[in-house]
Amino acid sequence: MGNKVLEYIEEHADELFAQGAEAEKIGKLTDKTVQMLVEADAMRMLQPSEYGGLEYRPRQFAETVMRLASLDPAAGWVLGVCGVHPWQLAYNDERVREEVWGEDSSIWMASPYMPGGMLTPRGDGTYDFSGRWSFSSGTDHCRWAFLGAMLANPDGSMAQPPQMVHVIVPRGDYEIIDDSWDVVGLRGTGSKDLVIKGSVVPEYRTMTWEDVSEGTGQDRSGRTETLYQMPWSAMFPMGITAATIGICEGLLRLAEDYQAERIDANGAKIKDDPYTMYEFGELTADLRAARAELLANADRFWDITESGRKATFAERAQGRATQVRAAWRAVEAANAIYARCGGNALRMDKPMQRFWRDAQAGIHHAIHSPNTVYHAATLSSLGADPQGPLRKMI
Repeated sequence: MGNKVLEYIEEHADELFAQGAEAEKIGKLTDKTVQMLVEADAMRMLQPSEYGGLEYRPRQFAETVMRLASLDPAAGWVLGVCGVHPWQLAYNDERVREEVWGEDSSIWMASPYMPGGMLTPRGDGTYDFSGRWSFSSGTDHCRWAFLGAMLANPDGSMAQPPQMVHVIVPRGDYEIIDDSWDVVGLRGTGSKDLVIKGSVVPEYRTMTWEDVSEGTGQDRSGRTETLYQMPWSAMFPMGITAATIGICEGLLRLAEDYQAERIDANGAKIKDDPYTMYEFGELTADLRAARAELLANADRFWDITESGRKATFAERAQGRATQVRAAWRAVEAANAIYARCGGNALRMDKPMQRFWRDAQAGIHHAIHSPNTVYHAATLSSLGADPQGPLRKMI
């Protein structure tokens, strides 16, 4: 299967790269970038064909996110995050699919999934919904959002045991806090705060964490396509990790261009310095390995799913550990590459510093926290069945 989105990005590479600096200045993607991504059908990559989607394989999505992020980190990040939302909506209730895509299947959806809200049952099949969420990437350009919440009892107390829910809401239900995104990296993503002070949500616009993490929502939807049977933990984190690796690849490209012409303090060409050349060779190999790890991991879960079985928790945990390590390996390599580019690489008129800052921001995402992921993956490999917090985001 070809990849027309990636082909479009390659054709417009210079334009997309140029938009990155402007996005940082205005704190969100430029209108030109959004226009190009719409023309490319970028957000339709994982969308169902009956709603104009392309239904690409996860590998193709990851490859596209990496390439876009290597040109414009903010655009790659927004695609990596928001581009997965059509995949999740595909196996949601048919009524909400029609609400979101029925009149305009080109719309973008934001998040975040962090449980920043409370969902309180009203007793009539609807919920009262309020809360505040941070880090809603690309939100200025989106018309719906997936938002995380904790389920409450009718009296407003926390339901026991705690139950996390994903809630789908239209743009009119929430407020974007414009001055809430003042950060050191990924400024162009416009990952602003959202606030809901009180809205009413029908039950069919909700999914429990078990619906998502264990695939019960997929089973209930009746969808049989391999794409929509993939584990959530293989899909959503993949987009974020792909963006992070792509940013590091972009930094490498800029560093190579710079080093090709660089003269050191003694007047010698850096190309003639065997130590720097050795280090760049090693670090470049690390970046290639990070890319290969992520793509092979996506293919592995595709093969498992296409065979007709669900991935076990142990397999999902190992897959998440692979994603996390790929991201850290890429950023560690990017840090070492940048450190070997000398003092002039720190100048604000050189884009290397922006890519370096964006890479640091990428590794700060909760999806890249290694602690419980590595713990759960190791316990699973020893035959244990991790519970509680160790199952977080797996």
